[in-house]
Amino acid sequence: MKTVFFGGSSYVIPIIEVLRKDFGLSLVVVKNKDDPLINYCKLNTIPFEINGHLKYALEEAWENDTKILNKDFDLGIVADYGVYIPNDILTFYPKGILNIHPSILPKFRGPTPVQTAILSGETKTGVTIIKIDNKIDHGPILAQKEFQILKSETSQDLLKKLFQEGSILLKEVLPKYINGTVVPKIQDDSKATFTRIFVKDDGLINIDDILSFEKLEAMISAYFPWPGVWTKTSVGRENERIIKFLPNKKIQVEGKKEMSYKDFLNGYPDADVNLKEFLRKHA
Repeated sequence: MKTVFFGGSSYVIPIIEVLRKDFGLSLVVVKNKDDPLINYCKLNTIPFEINGHLKYALEEAWENDTKILNKDFDLGIVADYGVYIPNDILTFYPKGILNIHPSILPKFRGPTPVQTAILSGETKTGVTIIKIDNKIDHGPILAQKEFQILKSETSQDLLKKLFQEGSILLKEVLPKYINGTVVPKIQDDSKATFTRIFVKDDGLINIDDILSFEKLEAMISAYFPWPGVWTKTSVGRENERIIKFLPNKKIQVEGKKEMSYKDFLNGYPDADVNLKEFLRKHA
């Protein structure tokens, strides 16, 4: 058994560990040279390749000297990769390619399922393992597990938890998948919802436009650590500065250390009136 892992971010290290120990991990594929998994692979002597462009025919791939089309590989596993895998590569591995997706599919397909679940006020989420087909997060379900979303959890917390749980689920289901005893479940497309990529300005707010503190808290949890929730406003005699809203009722002035709402009010008595009034209500 030889597997290839496609992914990125430190969240997926538990999955790599399971593959390395039990399922013949032979190659890790990341999409850019800054991926934190590169150092992890170097420290653990795991072969890796930087490849964020998979939209090519097989003959072009060979010319580019990619390792992902080694004929000895049996199975691919994807988690937090963010790159569309074309059919040429899907059909290359005898056992196909599986995806570990942090939502209860078919709900929240796409790139930001955890952040979107928090923003939407969901109380539950989960992790789903599917066999990839030629549509985004569309393939048949092999395993699925549901979890509560705790009020204190940020997207960072949830991603870490869900991929950890995904590694446990993968260890349970992969032997059954390999020997053919798993019965794939077709997704109900009528229940599908979709997510989008967030940009920096998604976190930009105007204090006057916030409908409730609960809405702000949801944004802070969803957008932490990126793109963050922020605004531009006066903090007294200084010029307009970027203000970041952080989890646990913390705030950070550009170039300064994070502080509590109360400490901000004490330290910046000449800050924008509306900002002070908002923070005073929720300090």
